[in-house]
Amino acid sequence: MTVSDKRLQEAIVTLKDSGVRITPQRHAVLEYLLNSMTHPTADEIYKALEGKFPNMSVATVYNNLRVFREIGLVRELTYGDSSSRFDCNTSEHYHIICESCGKIVDFHYPSLNEVESLAEQVTGFNVSHHRMEVYGTCEDCQAKNAH
Repeated sequence: MTVSDKRLQEAIVTLKDSGVRITPQRHAVLEYLLNSMTHPTADEIYKALEGKFPNMSVATVYNNLRVFREIGLVRELTYGDSSSRFDCNTSEHYHIICESCGKIVDFHYPSLNEVESLAEQVTGFNVSHHRMEVYGTCEDCQAKNAH
């Protein structure tokens, strides 16, 4: 069993334990997300699956993503621009974003928990979470721009 198969089986168990029915569309959206390293938008997921599920609507994809987010299977990434992107990697990690093409890549760095605790001490806030984004130009865009 591959790692993505194992993750899919674990995610299905999580859904079942939460009382969520596993429809073919829900299974396909989940499988697409688990195999995608691109942090897709709901529209990208819809376009990738519409051939397989001609009766599926964009609303179905959004509804499934909402369910997955509420259960904790996916993280919604909002960057203030256009659409949210969805990340199946819910472990603590950060993102680097290409300013040319918008590609988002995971990168791992020790968690900044000490920053959260310092922010609480200095401000008196009760910190719930943080996110860090690094911006630049990906290798593909650098190569395009070099020509």
